[in-house]
Amino acid sequence: MPRSPVVLGIESSCDETGAGLVRDGVLLGQAVASSMDEHARFGGVVPEIAARAHVHAMAPVVREALERAGLTLRDVGAVAVTTGPGLSGALQVGVAAAKGYAFSLGVPLYGVHHLAGHVAAAGLAGEPLPNPCVVLIVSGGHTSLLLVRDLARDPIVHLGDTLDDAAGECFDKTARILGLPYPGGPAIDRAARDGDPGAVRLPRPLTGPGDAPYAFSFSGLKTAAARWVEGHRAAGVEPRVPDAAASLQEAIADTLTRKAVRACTDHGIRTLVVVGGVAANSRIRALTEQRCAAAGITLRVPPLPLCTDNGAMVAAIGDLLARAGAEPAPLDVSIDPSAPLEYAALTPRPRARSAA
Repeated sequence: MPRSPVVLGIESSCDETGAGLVRDGVLLGQAVASSMDEHARFGGVVPEIAARAHVHAMAPVVREALERAGLTLRDVGAVAVTTGPGLSGALQVGVAAAKGYAFSLGVPLYGVHHLAGHVAAAGLAGEPLPNPCVVLIVSGGHTSLLLVRDLARDPIVHLGDTLDDAAGECFDKTARILGLPYPGGPAIDRAARDGDPGAVRLPRPLTGPGDAPYAFSFSGLKTAAARWVEGHRAAGVEPRVPDAAASLQEAIADTLTRKAVRACTDHGIRTLVVVGGVAANSRIRALTEQRCAAAGITLRVPPLPLCTDNGAMVAAIGDLLARAGAEPAPLDVSIDPSAPLEYAALTPRPRARSAA
């Protein structure tokens, strides 16, 4: 039988320009360039700056990934690219580059869903993901509990999603209130090391007996943290930032892990996969490991470099699609900045023009 192709994956949905190369579930090489420092002074990602940074970084990042893999472009047998969700201008840069590589090399092009890429990243660290598994996605803009079977072939089932702010948004917004730098997640994690997680009484949203068991809501938690800070400052007392950070981090970790483990036990599934940028948080990783061990659940979390946005995760999805014999995307594939997560393959076509 012919060998599976080397898949070049390209990621540009936000502020990281990523390229990765995968064959048969094995990561051969990857490279990432971030424009985070350019956004930090604005307290968040500026779409125009991100898109311009992708233009400058794309070719060097692809070259670096190829060099690390010991390959050349002639070795690439398929190209995969994030076509959504994400920032429109940023996605356009990645898709344009991927089309150029696929067309010039004469190889198939696969459009993939960004969040499915995060799920696939957990399969690059060792064995393939079990079928089925429960997946907890925690990132800057997304918090979801999913039931995943065959990632390349089957629909992805949503058990629950966030109703408002995602966990990463809660970290970012609370960090700003506390005077910590952007991005808020890593800043909260660092500050929490010197704090008392029981110092501030914060709510665990939607964890009561009558609440939706798998849904999330972090807007109220952010507000509760803000009110605590405002109360101290109104009394002329500057709040102790490490205590606030540790308490917020504990509330988020407790809520996420409690619901994720419950989803596994309720559905009789023995593997929990935790992915996304917020999966790099030290307390979330530690508490998830502790609770999974107590419940007899196997935990799969990607290595830290594969938690944040990267091209390897996109190549991993392309590799799964290629090996499953999935139909490639057309070369006129378009982006979908708000694409719902239904399947790993995401190949929206341009809408037909209406008659004049």
